[in-house]
Amino acid sequence: MSLRIGVDGGATKTAGILVDGAGRVVAQQAGPGCNPSVAGAEEAGRIAAGLLAELRGRAAGPVEATLLCMAGAAGFWEEFAAGLRDCGRVTATSDAAPIVELAAPDGPGLALHAGTGSFVAARTADDLTKVRYAGGLGWRFGDEGSGYDIGRRAVARALLELQGWAPPSPLGALVRERTGLADAGAITRHFYEDAAPNVRIAALTPEVLRHAGAGDAVALALVLDSADGLLGLAAQVAAALFPRVPPGSLRAGLSGPILTHPAILPHLARRSPLVLRPVEGTPIEGVRRLLQHL
Repeated sequence: MSLRIGVDGGATKTAGILVDGAGRVVAQQAGPGCNPSVAGAEEAGRIAAGLLAELRGRAAGPVEATLLCMAGAAGFWEEFAAGLRDCGRVTATSDAAPIVELAAPDGPGLALHAGTGSFVAARTADDLTKVRYAGGLGWRFGDEGSGYDIGRRAVARALLELQGWAPPSPLGALVRERTGLADAGAITRHFYEDAAPNVRIAALTPEVLRHAGAGDAVALALVLDSADGLLGLAAQVAAALFPRVPPGSLRAGLSGPILTHPAILPHLARRSPLVLRPVEGTPIEGVRRLLQHL
């Protein structure tokens, strides 16, 4: 029996599957997040190695190939892959690869993803397991369209309201409620002194999206401006990688609850030169499909 292992390793969870030659799932395994930038290199390697050992132990025969789709430093995972034994031919790639596979099954295309962070990922017809990555710079340097960026904009709007330079809005009330503070200086210090401000700020986004969906003009303008930044990056990537492909024929997927939100998706579809469609399926299903390309 031809057996293959696939892993989707993210910041919050790690999922693994063992499949047969027809792509049928023989076994599944889950564990905590293994992004080395979050968990640390030693812990990330331990989590991934443990999950692989569990899957190998459930294989009724040798493993022919292993695909690692992992978040974090590519160099770390390439070195990790080179040290694996009893995993067959090992390929390490980005955790964006399964999302692109779901967005453009079995062919070239790209995907826009926005969760706590954001990125654009694309692949050409040359190698369906190799992903070109744009954005994903982290909360300190960008990530337009992400939960953090939307939350950051909401806090900035709330601070201007408290300073008297912008009319009151539900966003100002939201930030005051979440912080328990009503002074611009105190709120600023609150976030600057927080040990994990990106997490705290991104946690505001579901409420910002709720206000946008309910028709609040301030919240809606804020989230659309943020999403437009990611759309602009996607158009730039598409033009560079697919200069001879008409944008309307290039497959492009939207991934994550922000970009597929009913207040955002129609706006992006109207403004985009690409034909945008929500990505359907889980990342581990994308991994399963990618295993067939190996």
